[in-house]
Formats: sequence, C-alpha cells, structure tokens
Amino acid sequence: MVSSIDAGNYLIQDTTLWRTRSKPLPNAEWSLIQDTTLYVLQLKCCLLSCASLQVANQTFHTDRPDLPECFQLSVLSWLPCIYLWAVCPIYLFYLKKNNRGYIMMSVLNRFKTIFGLFLWIVCWTELFYTFHELRHGHNQPPIYFITPLVLGMTMLLATFLIQFERLRGVQSSGVLFIFWFLSVLCAIVPFRSKILQASNCKEKRKVTDKLRFSTFYFYFTLVVFELILCCFNEKPPLFSNVITDPNPCPETTAGFLSTITFWWFTSMAIKGYKVSLEAKDLWSLNERDSSKVMVPNLLREWDKELAQAQSSPEEVEVLLSNQTAAPRKPSFLRALVKAFGPYFLIGSGFKLLQDIITFVNPQLLRYKKLTLHVNTKGVPDWWGYSLSFLMFFTAFLQTLILHRHFQYCFVTGMNVRTAIIGALYRKALVITNAAKRSSTVGEIVNLMSVDAQRFMDLTTFLNMLWSAPLQIMLALYFLWQNLGPSVLAGVAVMIMLIPFNAVIAMKTRAYQVEQMQYKDARIKLMNEILNGIKVLKLYAWENSFKEKVLAIRQKELNVLRKAAYLGALSTMAWTSAPFLVALTTFAVYVTIDENNVLDAEKAFVSLSLFNILRFPLNMLPQVISSIVQASVSLKRIQHFLCHDELDPDSVDRKNTFSVTVINGKFSWAKEDPPVLHNINLMVRQGSLLAVVGHVGCGKSSLISALLGETEKLEGEVSIRGSVAYVPQQAWIQNATLRDNILFGKPYNEQKYRCVLEACALTPDLEVLPGGDMTEIGEKGINLSGGQRQRVSLARALYSDAEVYLLDDPLSAVDAHVSKHIFDNLIGPEGILKGKTRVLVTHGISFLPQVDNIMVMVEGRVSEMGSYQELLNQNGSFAEFLRNYALEDIVEEDEVIGEAMNEVIPSRFHRQISIISSDGDNTRCRSVRKHGCSQKKYSEPQEKKKPQEIEKLIQTETAETGRVKTKVYLEYVKAVGPLLSVLICFLYGCQSATAIGANIWLSQWTNDASRNETKENVNMRVGVYAALGIAQGILVMISSFTLAMGNIGAARKLHYSLLTNKLHTPQSFFDTTPIGRVINRFSKDIYVIDEALPATVLMFLGTFFVSLSTLIVIVSSTPIFAVVVFPLALIYIFVQRFYVATSRQLKRLESVSRSPIYSHFSETITGSSVIRAYGRNSAFVLMSDMKVDENQKSYYPGIVSNRWLGVRIEFIGNCIVLFAALFAVIGKENLNPGLVGLSVSYALQVTMSLNWMVRMTSDLESNIVAVERVKEYSETKTEAPWEVEDKKPPPEWPMEGNVQFQDYSVRYREGLDLVLKKLNLSVQGGEKIGIVGRTGAGKSSMTLCLFRLLEAAAGEITIDRVKIAEIGLHDLRSKLTIIPQEPVLFSGTLRMNLDPFDQCSDEDVWKALEHCHLHKFVSNQPAKLDLECAEGGENLSVGQRQLVCLARALLRKTKILVLDEATAAIDLETDNLIQSTIRTQFEECTVFTIAHRLNTVMDYTRILVLDKGQVAEFDTPTNLISQRGIFYSMAKDAGLAQ
Repeated sequence: MVSSIDAGNYLIQDTTLWRTRSKPLPNAEWSLIQDTTLYVLQLKCCLLSCASLQVANQTFHTDRPDLPECFQLSVLSWLPCIYLWAVCPIYLFYLKKNNRGYIMMSVLNRFKTIFGLFLWIVCWTELFYTFHELRHGHNQPPIYFITPLVLGMTMLLATFLIQFERLRGVQSSGVLFIFWFLSVLCAIVPFRSKILQASNCKEKRKVTDKLRFSTFYFYFTLVVFELILCCFNEKPPLFSNVITDPNPCPETTAGFLSTITFWWFTSMAIKGYKVSLEAKDLWSLNERDSSKVMVPNLLREWDKELAQAQSSPEEVEVLLSNQTAAPRKPSFLRALVKAFGPYFLIGSGFKLLQDIITFVNPQLLRYKKLTLHVNTKGVPDWWGYSLSFLMFFTAFLQTLILHRHFQYCFVTGMNVRTAIIGALYRKALVITNAAKRSSTVGEIVNLMSVDAQRFMDLTTFLNMLWSAPLQIMLALYFLWQNLGPSVLAGVAVMIMLIPFNAVIAMKTRAYQVEQMQYKDARIKLMNEILNGIKVLKLYAWENSFKEKVLAIRQKELNVLRKAAYLGALSTMAWTSAPFLVALTTFAVYVTIDENNVLDAEKAFVSLSLFNILRFPLNMLPQVISSIVQASVSLKRIQHFLCHDELDPDSVDRKNTFSVTVINGKFSWAKEDPPVLHNINLMVRQGSLLAVVGHVGCGKSSLISALLGETEKLEGEVSIRGSVAYVPQQAWIQNATLRDNILFGKPYNEQKYRCVLEACALTPDLEVLPGGDMTEIGEKGINLSGGQRQRVSLARALYSDAEVYLLDDPLSAVDAHVSKHIFDNLIGPEGILKGKTRVLVTHGISFLPQVDNIMVMVEGRVSEMGSYQELLNQNGSFAEFLRNYALEDIVEEDEVIGEAMNEVIPSRFHRQISIISSDGDNTRCRSVRKHGCSQKKYSEPQEKKKPQEIEKLIQTETAETGRVKTKVYLEYVKAVGPLLSVLICFLYGCQSATAIGANIWLSQWTNDASRNETKENVNMRVGVYAALGIAQGILVMISSFTLAMGNIGAARKLHYSLLTNKLHTPQSFFDTTPIGRVINRFSKDIYVIDEALPATVLMFLGTFFVSLSTLIVIVSSTPIFAVVVFPLALIYIFVQRFYVATSRQLKRLESVSRSPIYSHFSETITGSSVIRAYGRNSAFVLMSDMKVDENQKSYYPGIVSNRWLGVRIEFIGNCIVLFAALFAVIGKENLNPGLVGLSVSYALQVTMSLNWMVRMTSDLESNIVAVERVKEYSETKTEAPWEVEDKKPPPEWPMEGNVQFQDYSVRYREGLDLVLKKLNLSVQGGEKIGIVGRTGAGKSSMTLCLFRLLEAAAGEITIDRVKIAEIGLHDLRSKLTIIPQEPVLFSGTLRMNLDPFDQCSDEDVWKALEHCHLHKFVSNQPAKLDLECAEGGENLSVGQRQLVCLARALLRKTKILVLDEATAAIDLETDNLIQSTIRTQFEECTVFTIAHRLNTVMDYTRILVLDKGQVAEFDTPTNLISQRGIFYSMAKDAGLAQ
C-alpha cells in the first residue's frame, strides 16, 4: 500500500526535478509554478491512493464495501464526461449531414433544457463554494475544482445538444441516453457511500460537508429525471413523411430504448397473434430501403466502373498486340462495396464489440469458481452476487449489440437484393438481341431469384470472415492461460478436423451441383409436360412421360442419399469436435505433469471456452462456401450487366419523310451474317406500304430494323414521330383487357369504344365474363390466338402514334374478321388512313388497296411499286400471284378493273418463321427475337363462354392461421411412424450420453478437492472418452436414420403429386396458371427434399439440448425448479406471439415474391413492344413497386427475428443469473463440480432456446410445403385410364361410325352448356367439315370425342361402343388428332413421333416421307436422333406441323380429327398436308375444323354449328343452294356468288 509518506516523497522528488531542470525564474512565476505543481501532485497522490486502495480491505474484504472518495470524484465523475466529449464531434458532424426537419418546442423539451441548466448551476455552485473555501483558508485538493468545472461544462454541452437535436429533427437521442445512463450508474456508488457516511455521522450526530451533500442529491435527482425524460419521444418533425404516410413504419419515430430492444415491433406481433396478418396490415417500407433510393445508388457506382473501364487508354493497343495485360474490367463487386460498404461497416463495428464481450463471461466464471472452489468462510457473499449480476449484464449487453449487428447486416442484404433486381430489370429492357440469345428468360429470372438471394444470404454472416479467426484466437489465448501448453493437443485435433470437414464440404458441393442439374432437367421436363398437357392427354402419352420424370427423380434422390451420408458424417464431426478437443486437452493436461490437477474452475472455464469455439469453427467453412457461391453469382451478374445495349441513336428521329432507310445493312448480332442487304426505302407521310415475300425472307427483320432492334452495320434509318408496333406474335400482359389496350394511356371512353369497334372486339367483350375488365391470364391464355392479335392491334390504335409498324397482324384471325379489320382500320378507308403504315402481310386480297408494295427475296428488296406497276413488270411478284390466286381466278386485268370491294379470298396465310435448322441462315434469324420462350397455347375458342366468376385465374391465396396437426401427421406418415419413434429415441440416447459425459467430468473435478486425482486418472479419462465417442456414434446413426426417413417421405410425396397431376382433368389446367403448378414441383419439392430435413434435424437437436440443460440445472440445484415454471410461461408466450406473426409474414413474403419474377419474364418477352411504345420507365416503376411490395413483408420478417432474439436471450440470461445466484446461495452444500456443470450448461441455453423458437417457426413455414403438395396431390381426377371389365377389342374401331345422341356438354361445373342436344350420325370413311363462327363450339365437339370434356347429358358411341364406359387410354389411343398448334417436346425427333417405341425405324421413315419431311431429316447429321429444343423451337412452325402429321400417320387409327392450323402454315405446306390426308386417310373417318372453307369444299358433308347446336348438316353443294349460314360464310370468303 502506498502510504502518505510515499506520496510526500513523490512530491519532493517532483519539485526538485522542476528546480534542477528549469532556468532561474522570477519569484512570482516560481510561486505560481509551485502552486500548480502542488495541485498536480496532490491529484497524482489522490489517484495513486485510489489505485492502492483497490486491494485494500475497505474495498474488497468487508461486508460493507466502499470506494474511496478520491476515486469517486475523479474516475466515476469523469467517465460520462469523457464519453460525451469524445462522441460529440462525430455526432455533430452526423447531425449536420442528416437534417430530418425541425421539431416544435414541446413541454418535454423545455423540461429537459431546464433540468440541464439546473445541473450546470448545481455543478458550478460546488465550484464557487470551493473558491469560497479557498478564500477562507480551507485548502481543498484540486479535484474539488476540476470535477465541478468539467461536469458543469459537460452539462452545458448536453443542454446544447438537446436543443441542436430538436432543430435537426431527432426525436430520441441514443447519445444522450447513454450519457445520462452512465451518469446515473456512476453516481450510484457515491449515492450509497454518502448514505453510509451519513449513517456513520449520525452516530457522531454531525454531517461534515452539508453543501456538497445537498448539491450531490440535487445532482443525482436531476440526472435521474433527465434519464427518465430521455426515454420519451419527441413529436415527429414538421413536414415529415410520417405524417402523410397512411401506415408508416413505427421504427422511424421509435425512441432509442425502443430501437435497441425492438420494442416498436411489438404492436405487429400482437396483431399477428390476434388475427392473421394481411398485406394491408404491413407498414410502408422505410424510404432509405426503397428501390427509389437503393437502385440509383448502385447504378451510379456501376456507371462509374463502366466509365473507368472504357477510359482505360491501353485497351486498343492490348487488343492489337494480343498481349496478356488485359484492360481493366468493370468490377461489380467494387460497385457493391462502394454503394453498401459504409452502412455495412457500422454492423461490423457492433460485431467487433460483441466478440470482445463474449469472452467476459468465461473470465467471470473463472473468478467466480475461485470463490466457490476455495470455499473459504471469509469470502463475502457480495462477491458471488455481484459476479452473477455482472455475468447477467454482460450477457444482456451482448444480446443488444449482437442484434443491432444482425439488423445492420440483414438490412444491407435486403438493400443489395433490391438494388441488384432493379439493376437487372433495367438492363434486361435494353440488351441487344445477341445478348438476349446468350441468356434465356429462365436464366435471367434465375439471376434475379437465385443469385440476388445468394448475396442477401451472404451479407448476413460475411462478418464471420474476420470475426471467426478473431474469436478462435481469443479463445485459444484464454485457454492457454487456463491450461498452459496442453491446449496445443486440442488445437492439433481441430487442425486435423479441418481437412476432414473440407473434404466433406467439397464432396457435398459436387453432389449439390449434380443434384441441381437433375432438378433443372426435371423442372424443364415438367414445364414441357404441363405446357403440352393437352397433347399428352389427346395422344394418351402420360405414362411414357411419367416414366421419364420418375427416372430423373430417382437419380436426384440417389444423389440426395449420398449427400445425406456425408451430412451425417459432418454432423458427427461438428457435434464431437468440441468434445474431442476437450478430451485430448484434459487427457494431455493431467498426464504430462503429476502436479496438474483438473479442478472445477479449470474444467468448466475451459468447457465454456470450447463451446464458444464451436460456433466460429463451424461457421468458417460455411461462410467460405457461401463466398464461393456468391462469387459465381457475382460473375454471372457482372457478365449480364456488361452485355451490349441497343443503340438508342440507331434510328434517327428527325426527317422529312415518315420512314426512310438508305443503303441499310442489318444483322441480328455483330458477329452474325447480315439478314438484310442494301435496303432502300422511303415511305411518305400517310401512305400504306405492304411488305410481302416468302417465309424467312426478312420481312419481320425489316420491321425490327425500323424499331432499332437489330445491329445496323451500314446505312441510315430514320422515323419521324411516335411509333406503334404490332408484333407477329401478340404480346399480352397479365392484366385486364382494358389495361392491355390502354397500355398506360389515360382512359377516354369515346376513343376506346371506337378502337374496340375497329378491331372487331365488341362481340368478344359480350362473351368475356367481366367484359373489358376480364383479367387476361399469363401470356393471354384465356384468349384465342385471333383475340390476342386483335388486342395487340387495339393497343396500337389507342396509342394514337404517327407511324404504325404492323407485322402480319391479320394472319391469326378468320377471313371475315381480317376483312373487317383491313377495311375499318388499316386500309385506305380505315381509321388510320392519315397515318403512315408499314404492313407485313400474306393476304393477297389486300394488296390491290395499298399505296405501295415492297417484295422481299432473301433479305433484299427485289421489286417495289404499286400493285399495278408490279403486275406490269411481270417479275417474281406477278408470277407469285398467278400461282397462288384462286384456281378459277378471273383474268388479271379484269380483276384490277373490278371494283375493289370484291375481295380475293385470303388463301395466303402467315407462317411464323421461327429459327429453323435447315442450314438456311436468312431463315434462321427471321424472328428469333420472339423465340425466347413463347409457349403457344391451344386454347379452344369457346373458352370465352360466360362464367359466374369474375376472374379466370384465382389469385393464389396465402394460407392463414396455424398449420394443422394433420399436416405434421401426414409428414410423419410419409416418413413412417415406426421410423419416427426410433429417430426420437436415438436423439434421446444421444443427449443422455452427452449429459453422462459432463456429469462424469464434474465427478472427476471433485477428485481434486478429495486429493484422489493420482489414482483414478486412467479410469476417469477412459470412461470420459467412451461416453463421448458413444455420443458421436449415436449422433451419426440418428442423423442418418432421419435423412433416410426424409428421403423416403420426399419420394412418396413427389410420386403422389406427379401421379395426381397426370390424372387431373384438362379444366384444372385451363384455370390454374402453369407457374403455380410448377411452383409445387420446384420450390415446394425442394423444401421437402432439402430445407425440411435440415429444419427437422436442427429442431430435434435444439429441443433435446434445451431439455437436457434444464434437467442438469434442476438436478444440480433443485431450488432452480422454482423459476423454471415462470420462465417457461414467458418463453411459450413470446414464442406463440412470434411464430404466429413470423409464419404469416413468411407466407405473405412468398406470395408477393412470384409477381416480381412473372412480371420480369413477361417484360423480357415483350421488351421490343415496351421499347417501341417508349414505356421503359413505366415498366421500371412497376417492377420497383413489386420489389418494394415484397420487401414490405420481408423487412418485418427480419425484425421479428431480432425482436424474438432479444426477448428469448433475455430469458436465457435470466436462467444464467438464477443458476449462478442459487449456486451462491447454496454454496455451503454444493460441490464445485456440479455448480460448474450447471452454470456452463446455463451459458449454452440462450443459444439453444433462441434456435428452438426459430426452428419451430421454420418447421411451421417449411411444413407448409407438405400442405401445398398434398393440396395438389388430392385434386379431383379424371376417369380411370383403363377399365378392365370394359376393355374394347384390340382391333376396335373397325368401321369408324360415330353417333352423337342428345349430347350436351359444359366446360366446368356451374357454366352454361357449350353444346346443346347434339344429334348426328357419321358413317365410317366419311369426311366431315365442321364450320361456324368463333365460339360456336367447333373445338369443343372434337374435345368431347376424346373425353377431354365429359358429357353433361347424352352419349357418343363409336362402332357401337359407348365411349363413356371405357378407360380414357383405351379410347384416346384409338383416335388421332392433328392439333391446331403443334406441340413438340424436348428430346429426339423419334421420341416425339413414337414415345413408346412401338414402331420400327422403317415405319418412321415412311411416315416422314409421306409428310414431306424425309429430305429435311435425312440431311441432318443425327437423322432420327435430331434433338428437338424445348417446344420444338429449332424447327419452323410449318415443320412442326408436319411432325404432328407424321405422328398421325404412325398411329393410323380409324378416326382422324384435324383442327385446321390456320395461322401457322403457308400455302405450300398447307397443300402438302391436304394431299397427304386425302391419300393416306382415304378409308378413315375424318373430322376437320375448317377456318378456311376452300379446304373442305370437296368433303362428304359439312356440319355448321351455331351457338352449340347443329344449324345445318349436308353436302357443300346442297348447303350453298339452301342459302343459309354456310352460304353467307362462303360468300364472305369469295367461294360463292
């Protein structure tokens, strides 16, 4: 101890030093220096005496501890002041930068300010009193001057901050809260010691220093008041958006306390518990997290990167010299770091703080053990209590800091996802066609869903990259202190485990990649099956495809099984690692030196450190693998963002002519051969130009060139004024019909009605269920092809542009409709007559009425002029007309002379020339840009029948409420009830061995107190090792059994889903978007395959850990059982609140996620239309809104986890506190081993309780997948495929007679009849043409033959067999249909023709010869094994139609149904098909749905349907002479006079 004599010596030494070092000084100055030095030295002595007193009996070894006054006045008083002055400059800078507005002076603010000023007065009263004493000769130590001075100035600073914050709009101040809190905390010690002094003085009947005594209590009261006032919030600033927002997020106005404990979220937790949350209950997204702020932020940085990369000067030379020094590439990572790094770093700061605090508890445990283990009677109880409370406070502080860190990380992750999605969306709108070809729609959607998600997942634990090594180093340092060099043995075990884990991780990664490939293949196949489900049903091919899916699924499950073996091994390694490390360390420790004794302190402090080690060791490999995944994603995103963009200046907008091309040369991509050469074209304002030519000659490419969609290699293009564009394949949005037509323009009733009339849409609106407010399904699924095209035309007309580019819009509609549209809209008398129109067409009948015709041949303009000029030139155009006009055509000059209203029949129909692989390049590229992934739907036109329900496609609903127990039982049933019981039993055993090992350790440590350590060492180590190894093996077996059970369940659930979907009637697929069904096969099956097993594993693990913790604590300190019940109640209460809210938030999040992706893929498909109409920014805004809508439910989801974490960890910390307190209370009767055991278990419980709630919630969220899969596995099925006792004879039908008797049918329950009481009889071998206006029931009639629609009344018999009684496959395999829109599946050509391998190669070749495909196929290197792309994209539509014909030829059944393919076929192909059918199906009964009457004029009989009833049924000649419906249709088509 430093005595006062020592202090005096210091004083003399220091003064002498001054004297010797200084030059001689005048006396006055010398005396001043002397005074100052005295003060400084007095202060020094004061502090020294404090330091010395720290170990004094007065402080530690007494039942009434107290700190010396000197320490109270210096350290305790200055601590808050130092904090505030240190933080102040940074805080002021922050406030200057962030001005939120101005807050009016409130009562609260006035009180805070007044109290602040009072505090200043109180502090300086002491200062002046000290001066007063000085004048009266009472010399006080300098601390009495300094402390009041510093305190007073600090109080002034605090008062200034109160006002400054008000002016900058701060509603609640964290800085000041911490300051007042520290002030109160530091004032508690003097508060107590002054009371102790007073009570001592009472005995002496006198308080020595009354003024300082009073001012201190004034000070203390005011500081407490300030702290209380600081907990309340100010009003929001004036003009802040909180006031205008209908449902603002309370976080923005939450106080500091509310923010750090996430109390502001409680209102939503309560609401979510009472009622199921809906989208309208969600708070608005904070402005700083919205797309509006985040996306420009990232794009700004990315643009800088691009600019820097382009400005690198050596780029050209490097390319020329071909050297390795590549130019600087733009780095997306750098852009991300610049945009989001600063915010993320704040989170990292919190993490660093938390890591340091983590190690305080084991150290406290160490000191605590000391007191317990020494078990000396002299140790005061308050040591134990204060250590217990200290442990509690550090743990609580750690909780708050950790969750702040998580909040920052998760919000960063969310912002990164928002920004990446926004950037990708904006890029997708402007990439070139070449770039679009290199990434399919699916891949780009993947970038958005998978890759953006990976970044989001990574940010949440990216900090572990530096934090894990730091934690490991700290833990090892403390372990070294505790156990010395024997720690190295443990470290060696850890290092040996690293390669083991790394190998497992690498193998798992490889399996994951393999499994993803199988999964992709399965989803792709399912996608095709669902898109072509109608064809599968018509051809009875379900079994063949089911086998294909199951084969892929089997491979997928095999890989999953292998991954499960590895998973079990790694779980074992992870669980056993800390134990093995502990075992080797303890074993080495007790064996290397006989004096080393393993006592409770060493064992349990080490164990708690080993447990801290477990987390970073486990996390590091995960973080590294996440980083590897994210780096792959980074490359993919960077690659996409670096794609070339369309040149906005390729089309000049200023010009005298309306449309001009001079010496144009265009290609689809820079490296491709040109598709258009030497194009010269001038279109006058207001004229109509028709572009004609063969398939693949570059007509659509010309339109694209005018839109600036192609690469301009040479020449100039200019268009004057706004553009409207109608693509060859109509692009329809998933919105109402009206929205599709308005396309963002304001609604004008009169103009709108006029547009509908011109596009012949008025009659369609009458039959659509909701009129023009009918919701159109994805890709326009509930409109017929013709209606889609007319909506596309209506959109163009409504846009009121100056130039109209029409890419073959008339081919998809019936002849009479196309005539109506040409006359009323496009033609010389149409609405657009004053506008400039460029019309690509196949309709010869319209050519006489256009101003100019441009004939294209192989990408060049061969002729150009008016109709008359071209005929006179007698070139290729004239010859073309001669070949394809009607057989009985009048002489040409007469035709021209005729009045133009007599229309030549439109036999010349469109062909969509999508990429074909016949080596003919001009054709290859013709309309590639549409070919992305447009799937065509063969929707029957009658779909437009009125329905009671407004919407065709019901919105997908989010389930509400708790998941029913039945769902869990379903899953248990799928796993196997016996297996489930076994799994739980194994987990119980594993926990029991773990407890056993730890109890054994506590017994071992007790040997130390009984001095029996030497004898039992080997036995102790041996049993400890045996128990630990048993635990490891049990862990492995239980994980493995669980994995097997899960895989079995996954197989069963997928099988029942697939089987049910193939047996589901067609009506289900008409009303359910394919995406929704695919979602069940992809997302939900993925959850059942991978996410659910992991969740179950974690849930069982944490459940048994929590259980064993409670068992251990209660058994070691039975009194603990008292607090278990109330804590459990609080726990269950919080858990119920959280699970209810979090589950619903997750559901809302997943429901709001799919619109982002569907809108995105819709946008990519229609990007050319969006660009043509200049609607980019509107679509970007829509996408941003959808993303924000999704984040609105994601953000509360993050916060709910934080809210839960803080509360559950508080309960965990209470468990630690009570375990420690009871240990102190009962220290007389407890042995140190058991106490150590109970406290070290309690330290673990926080984590496991937290995880258990999290896992309960995850289990609920993931088990929803089982619920969703079950829902679709139990939908209503169609009739059985085979009915054993009603099987028709194998050679049936022999003759092909078909009878309809009183036959009626409706599409779905509750809808009107489509066919009403049909009676007709058809003899074998007859050829029947079915005609009628749109919606008359033509397609429905053929669907009834195949029983795709089941009869509502009446029956159909074929050769005296009632078709309703036999199995569906028996019926469908005996009929053949050539559908209107050809559907091909990806696979070989042979598989597409004959999936069951029933025909020989010879038969297949013969069929190909008959349908004129022989030459094309034999030219292919792969011959019959030619791979067809998805949907047959690599064949032209005509070729696909011929493949369908070949299918029919191979089946060669007695009855053939032909749904005539109007839109897809040019004249040559059409003639081929008709002649093949006439020769090959001569003896068969043929039903043809005719859109063009000339194809059925030579049929046996014609059936005219009208409103679902037979209107006329006779030979064509008789019907024309009767002059009924058929006659009027023939007259429209120019086939009758």
